Amino acid sequence: MSDQPKSKLGRPRDPERMRRVLEAAEQQFLEQGFERTSVEAVAKASGVSKMTIYSYFPTKKALFEAVIDKRVDAAFDFENAANLTPADPRAALTVIGRHFLGLIRADDVICKQRVLYAEAGVQQDACSAFFQQGPLNIVARVRAYLDGAVAAGSLELHDAEAGADQFLSLFLGTADIKAMLGLGKPTAEEDERLLERNVEMFMRAYGKH
Repeated sequence: MSDQPKSKLGRPRDPERMRRVLEAAEQQFLEQGFERTSVEAVAKASGVSKMTIYSYFPTKKALFEAVIDKRVDAAFDFENAANLTPADPRAALTVIGRHFLGLIRADDVICKQRVLYAEAGVQQDACSAFFQQGPLNIVARVRAYLDGAVAAGSLELHDAEAGADQFLSLFLGTADIKAMLGLGKPTAEEDERLLERNVEMFMRAYGKH
C-alpha cells in the first residue's frame, strides 16, 4: 500500500449532496468510530442513497479518507494562500504553523486521534486512511511550499520532505501529549510563543544567511 496521500476526487455533479454525505459521515465516524459506522447509517443521515455514496466512495476506507481530507482543507489550503510567497519563508511558515496549531488543537481532531490510537493494530484501514490523508497530506502541502522557497533562493534545504516533517514535528511536544491525554490545552499566548520559537529555529537552520 502506498504511503502517499491519494489525489482528490473530481468535482461532484451535486456538491450540496456531497457536502451532506461528508458531514453525515464525519459525525458518524466521530460518534461511532470506524468499525461501527455503516454506509447505511451515513446514507440515512444524509438523505442520499447508498448506491450514490458507493459511486463516489467504493469502500468505507475511501469515505473515511475523504472525511479526513475535508477536515484538513477546512483548516488550511496552502495552494490558495496568497501570503505564502516563496520569497518570504518566515512569514509563510508563521501562517502554516498557526494553521497547523489550530488543526491539532481542535477538539474533534483530538477526539479522532484518541479513537484511532485506541484501535491501532485492529482497524488497519482506518489508521492507514487517517495517516495518508492527515499527516502525509499535510506534509506534502508544506513540502510544496518549501520546494518553491528553495527554487526562489530564500531557503537552503536539500530535502524538502524531511524539512516539512521536521517543521511540523516541532509542534508535537509535551503540550500536544498533554492535550491528547485530556489534561488541558495551551493558551493562545503559549501557542503563539511556541510558533515564534519554531519558526525562528527553522529559519536559523535553513534560512539564507
